Amino acid sequence: MSENRVVQGRMVTAKKLAELVEGESVMEAESIAEADRDCPDCDGDVLTVGYMPSVTEFVTGWKCQDCDWSETDRD
Repeated sequence: MSENRVVQGRMVTAKKLAELVEGESVMEAESIAEADRDCPDCDGDVLTVGYMPSVTEFVTGWKCQDCDWSETDRD
């Protein structure tokens, strides 16, 4: 699987994708993967990435490749 993916017309790394989901810098990110879901806003393809926004937290985030929609697994 490629480490870089196109999101909203820009090539992004896993860390940059995590930052798009989080809205700020993250410490570390895992590889980008295809999510088994479609975007609820535009029916576009959704990517998923696991990342650490801080030393004590691990978050899974989802981001649409075509629009601004994103969400995380935080409660």
